[in-house]
Amino acid sequence: MKLHPLILFLLLLALPAFSQTTPPKREFRAVWIATVANIDWPSQKGLASGVQQDEYRFILKEQKKNGMNAVVVQVRPAADAFYKKSREPWSVWLTGKQGAEPNPPYDPLEFMVDETHRHGMEFHAWFNPYRATFDTAFASLAPGHISRTRPEWFLTYGGRKLFNPGLPEVREYITGIILDVVRNYDVDAVHFDDYFYPYAVAGDTLRDDSTFLAYGAGFTSKDDWRRHNVNLLIQQVSNSLKAAKPWVKFGISPFGVWRNRAEDPAGSDTRGGQTSYTHLYADSRGWLQRGWIDYIVPQIYFSTGHKQVNYASLLDWWTKNSYGRHLYVGQGAYKVARDRDSTWFDPAQTGRQVRLNRTYRQVQGSIYFSSKSLMNNPLAVRDSLRERLYPYPALVPVMAWKDSVPPLPPAGLKTESERDGVHLSWQPSAPAADGDTARYYVVYRTEGKKAVDVSQPGNIIGTQWAGRTFTDETVRKGKKYQYAVTAVDRLHNESTPSGAARGKGKKR
Repeated sequence: MKLHPLILFLLLLALPAFSQTTPPKREFRAVWIATVANIDWPSQKGLASGVQQDEYRFILKEQKKNGMNAVVVQVRPAADAFYKKSREPWSVWLTGKQGAEPNPPYDPLEFMVDETHRHGMEFHAWFNPYRATFDTAFASLAPGHISRTRPEWFLTYGGRKLFNPGLPEVREYITGIILDVVRNYDVDAVHFDDYFYPYAVAGDTLRDDSTFLAYGAGFTSKDDWRRHNVNLLIQQVSNSLKAAKPWVKFGISPFGVWRNRAEDPAGSDTRGGQTSYTHLYADSRGWLQRGWIDYIVPQIYFSTGHKQVNYASLLDWWTKNSYGRHLYVGQGAYKVARDRDSTWFDPAQTGRQVRLNRTYRQVQGSIYFSSKSLMNNPLAVRDSLRERLYPYPALVPVMAWKDSVPPLPPAGLKTESERDGVHLSWQPSAPAADGDTARYYVVYRTEGKKAVDVSQPGNIIGTQWAGRTFTDETVRKGKKYQYAVTAVDRLHNESTPSGAARGKGKKR
């Protein structure tokens, strides 16, 4: 018998605040790292390059402790760039002046991708496709900013400039910008957030009548034409990624409410104000139906006590409308102990949301907005992740439609017990049937003579993304251990384990 989501939530609510079963071995766990307005990184404009790098390393170290296995980093917040190989100017939030290069010069995106992978995490490059300016300070835009060189491509709304989604040349340009990054950097995914057509601004009108006259043939409704424009971009980006690097994922994080049931029987049992489909012209459900995207991250930034848009009800709707693609939940960490909704002042709220997610097989993880919100640890939410919700590492879920062939296992696992720990080494995996070799290795351990069970996340003691050696520094003197290593490919298919090897703690 399938329980109604609200009944299921009430049952969860009756449990002790931090009750916990073993978390899944595979679960996507990420944070958004927002660069716009220096929300998360860098901490302020114009920092020296070394300071920026130190800050980013610190974020990775802390988020790794929080259990994260990926970061979603905003690399193009407003037709500007956090990377060197770009046709757009350097971002003001990086250097202090749009168009000025970092001091001393370096490529932030190359650094971030390498450092993220070194920490055993995926890097998702987050683009804002249509936003061209974040504020009204147009005079401070670099001379080469696209809004200056191609002003006919832009609309002004709410005092800001945005690309006109109805122009074919705009779609070509945005797709080209994204492909620049995909071809030049080893990113794991391309990510869009919820900004498509703009959120409504009282007293303002989006003036795209002339574009509708020029390109709206066959459409009697401007609303349908606007949705068509966004659909064309999503489809074009999707096809281009598959042609350029088919292993690169494509994910989108729309506003949490697609449509309310009152306006569409297929919508959710919610009473949201603006919705993704109707007001932002973003048919996020349709993109899943057509297979254009690999994952969806609805921003369910509502509490389990919200009367108009209830977390449990909206989550249940998305599980029924993910169409076999990965569903990660956008968690509103920034609201903890801050929102007008008093439910966010309950220390158990985030934990209850995560545990509710785990009752659905369709939900494969979470992304938290944003990094700083977790690091600030309001109501001990960070501590809850570390100690209760994410006590063990998790592997990123597999996308079988992209790759389902596991690599071959590593061979020749050896151990040497030294005073600084047990040293492990192994031979590389041979190419699998699809030609893939290992991108990284997972090291498992059990105590005594107990066989190594690689299905249990509690047995994972680390991953190795560079090289084929690992030192277990957590051994205890006199204790005996069993080790095994698996190989994992770029899309996280895992091999069978290597042969087991024994080790003994000599560490003082």
